[in-house]
Amino acid sequence: MEIGIDSFASAMYGSNMLSGVDAMEQLLERIVQADEAGLAIYGIGEHHKKEFLDSAPAVILAAAAAKTKNIRLTSAVTVLSTSDPVRVYQSFATLDLISKGRAELVVGRGSAIEAYPLFGFDLNDYDALFKEKLDLLLKIREQEFVTWSGKFRPALNNQPVYPRSVQEKIPVWLGVGGTPESFVRAGTLGLPLMVAVIGGETARFRPLVDLYREAGLQAGFAPEQLKVGLHSPGYVAATNEEAVADYYPGYAELWTKAGGERGWPPVTKAQFDASVAPKGVLVVGGPEQVAEKLLKHSEALGGIDRFTFQMDNAGLTHEQLLRSIEIIGKEVIPRVSKS
Repeated sequence: MEIGIDSFASAMYGSNMLSGVDAMEQLLERIVQADEAGLAIYGIGEHHKKEFLDSAPAVILAAAAAKTKNIRLTSAVTVLSTSDPVRVYQSFATLDLISKGRAELVVGRGSAIEAYPLFGFDLNDYDALFKEKLDLLLKIREQEFVTWSGKFRPALNNQPVYPRSVQEKIPVWLGVGGTPESFVRAGTLGLPLMVAVIGGETARFRPLVDLYREAGLQAGFAPEQLKVGLHSPGYVAATNEEAVADYYPGYAELWTKAGGERGWPPVTKAQFDASVAPKGVLVVGGPEQVAEKLLKHSEALGGIDRFTFQMDNAGLTHEQLLRSIEIIGKEVIPRVSKS
């Protein structure tokens, strides 16, 4: 199992807003730390909000590429529905050149919707936009000269797209929430699947992951091509008690605020404790408990190939995050690898 981190480039520690310069400098320090600690992957999301600095993830990843040697660098996710697939490919092919073949993409429709009015797209076209643009992105990945036509973008007639990536094909993962059609689409296309689980129990996604694998096999793809990744909130400290004490206050503040915007009730400690329990979604604890939980999550989903922590938007300090990355590299990854 590959283990890594996803970040939204948060500019806040709890209620304290950092300057953009300081927040970006610290984020790059954490990516370097992850590389040195032996983590496999670091992802940068895409949002267009004041508290997050990840509106241009390929730029952040390119800066990280120049400072790192081994870690793979990915979007998490690229909101493809509101992006031009030509520019997306060009940006990540350029990242692939800078990183000497370490670029990846996770593409999705986006759980936040601020990009749609910002870039002039109709939210009613939410799925149609994504389906069409994914088709074009995959065609560009396959072919240097592209002929293509669709509804939402001008046609291409034997048009070359440059630069080309170092990798023969930049890995493109499909980021999904809980829509069965999205799981089937990923399987039918033979794309690796990244499942975002932010609440409830991870095991509830097993029927959807089974749908993905069934669709992929029916489309003629080998089982080893049908990779499954899992993205969940989490944090690792020296002990279980320390991890909960560090993580809960910021987590409760964040999700209570988000819930107020979406009509959810405030977060309670009982809800948090249930999410930290063995079957719950939050991967929070000391290294032994976290390693055990990752293995349980993998078993629950019939095996996972990648896990990414989301941990820099729960009010944790830069120093706490650096220490957590170190523990993941030194203590969590070896435990998972032995099993």
